[in-house]
Amino acid sequence: MGEQLYRLAQREAGPTLLLEACDALGIICSHLGEFATARTYLEQGITLTDPAAQQALVLRHAVAPGVRCLVVAANTLWCLGYPAQAVRRSQEALALAQALAHPYSLAVAQQFAAFLHYRCREVSAVRAQAEALLTLATAQGFPLWVGYGLCWRHWALAVQGQGEVDLAPMHQGLTGIMAIGQAIARPVCLVLLAEAAGYVGQVAEGLCLLAEALEAVEASERRELLAEAYRLQGAFLLRQAVPEVAQAEACFQQAVAVARRQQARSYELRAAVSLSRLWQRQGKRTEAYDLLAPIYGWFTEGFDTADLQEPRALLETLA
Repeated sequence: MGEQLYRLAQREAGPTLLLEACDALGIICSHLGEFATARTYLEQGITLTDPAAQQALVLRHAVAPGVRCLVVAANTLWCLGYPAQAVRRSQEALALAQALAHPYSLAVAQQFAAFLHYRCREVSAVRAQAEALLTLATAQGFPLWVGYGLCWRHWALAVQGQGEVDLAPMHQGLTGIMAIGQAIARPVCLVLLAEAAGYVGQVAEGLCLLAEALEAVEASERRELLAEAYRLQGAFLLRQAVPEVAQAEACFQQAVAVARRQQARSYELRAAVSLSRLWQRQGKRTEAYDLLAPIYGWFTEGFDTADLQEPRALLETLA
């Protein structure tokens, strides 16, 4: 349907219709894990975004298409391996949403900003966006974004290890999202829940949640976190009382393979680090170095981020 819309919009030769089509196809392709294709549509949509015209568009849209193009582009750019460009796009989206003074568009920008910070491992920033999103969504009566806000906030609390962490609000958030009919959100929320469970020491629960997440990916075809789900599964298998090393290695290799198919360089790098660390412990230093060095060498930006600092330090020990 998105492709039909795009063809119709091209025939109409109107920038507004074409922007709407690019917005639709961009987010669909991003959810499918087709990041390079998504970027093409989203960047085209961004070039068609006229801030003044967005004021009229929000009268008939739940969210300004230009805002959504920017926030989805930000997350897509991170996946493709451009973290610095991703941050800039996210900042542009927040600025545009605030300028429009359109609460729903701002909620969307905050939600995707939290997603980007999650991908960047910026836990404090995730929590800050979650709090802002919860405040806005509660005041405006946006139950979908309240659900997401709960998931982000309590994921951050679990990572930060602040006192007795209760994962019940994350389950509450997911239940609220599903009650609205947003089944497509289930894979992402389950991965968040699984990761949070791991941080509070519930490894077996985390593995169960990841199994559910992978089933949800198959059912919905939302594959944007597929590589990360396999990587986390491998990490949890190694944390069991009796580690399942062979199965964990297979999970890491699957994560690398999925990321390569998706051209998701950031997820490929993260999975390669996990697999290289395992091989290092097994004495396969050459294999570990040969896996990690090319993907790390591909990057041209983001060297101040955890995802680039970790492999650099590992490569130094492997050299």
